[in-house]
Amino acid sequence: MDYITLEVEKNEGRLLNIGGLYAVFEQVNDKRQEKGKRYTIGLLLIVVILAKLCGENTPYGIAEWAKMRAEELQNLFGYHRCVCPSNKTIQRLMDTSLEDENLQITIRRYLHRTYGGQQSILVTIDGKTLRGTIPKGKTRGVHLLAAYLPEEGVVLLQIEVSQKENEIVAVPTLLQQLDLKGRVVSGDAMFTQREISVAVLAQGGDYLWFVKNNQPTLHEDIQRYFQEVEHASGWHIPPLPQTVAEETIKQSGRLETRRLTAIPDKENYLQWPGGNTVFKLERHVVRPQKGDERSQVVYGITSLVYTPSLAKQLLAWTRGHWGIENKLHYRRDVTLREDAARMKQSHQAQVVATLNNFVIALATYLGFSNLASARRVFQAKFDALIFSAL
Repeated sequence: MDYITLEVEKNEGRLLNIGGLYAVFEQVNDKRQEKGKRYTIGLLLIVVILAKLCGENTPYGIAEWAKMRAEELQNLFGYHRCVCPSNKTIQRLMDTSLEDENLQITIRRYLHRTYGGQQSILVTIDGKTLRGTIPKGKTRGVHLLAAYLPEEGVVLLQIEVSQKENEIVAVPTLLQQLDLKGRVVSGDAMFTQREISVAVLAQGGDYLWFVKNNQPTLHEDIQRYFQEVEHASGWHIPPLPQTVAEETIKQSGRLETRRLTAIPDKENYLQWPGGNTVFKLERHVVRPQKGDERSQVVYGITSLVYTPSLAKQLLAWTRGHWGIENKLHYRRDVTLREDAARMKQSHQAQVVATLNNFVIALATYLGFSNLASARRVFQAKFDALIFSAL
């Protein structure tokens, strides 16, 4: 009952302890009144996660999935009645029965104790609006800001950005709850703000920001570092120290070459809080099948001290930065159909996002790079397990 072996590749298996996860979920704070409870909080949560791992996304789909396996789930968990919670029960679970903060802590501890990790250096911050929460005639719905470990697929923390705030205002609140010692926080140009830079440094971390025209003076000053120096007769200006790293990646029918040049700001010319190094990232993408190509140049700044090996590390981190879009938000939207679900309550939306984050992290720890494939494998393995006794 406890273990399901998921074969990632031939002769290789990953273990998921279903019984252990069930026991952990039983420790989650239950906000329901004792009267009228038909299922424990742990049983409801394990059913939701198992159904999501098997390919279901909506409360109705989860309830129907459980109903089709009611007796088998009863035997699997040694429950005293058939396990078939209704659609309304699943909706109430996500709406009023859970504390999202407590659920996040429980999930994060489970992942760490079971699979280790959560020690990678790069932490990416970014926000996402749940489109299914936008009321008719309005333009703003529930907006969540997350701190994400792209190398591990784990969300360290996720908070709601209130209707009267934006992500820039909410970031310090997020950072104050994280241990950033020895870590590097990356963010797109929106987060290139003096106050946020100071907040990262105050928490013992370093930052890595992209710089665009929202900071026009900083953007122009960084560009000057990479312009050729005009020479006058009788004058010689030694070139600034710099290192270059380059890589070429072939993936999904496209060939991408990325080249990063790093230069130190030894004299604090930029006068940016903690700024030590600037960089230029050049991207060139060719898609042979479509016969097109494009190039892009972006600039950035980091508090990391310049070393000859820094360019190579920055090249890897700037690529990893986009993992929060490609590996987290995209999977929630496309594979888990998060934005297609209509949700009226802010709290419900936060819980759904937290559970989806967990499904993605779990699949990653189990060794899958493709979430859709992981769900198909899990469904086959799980059904084979529970129906094997028939």
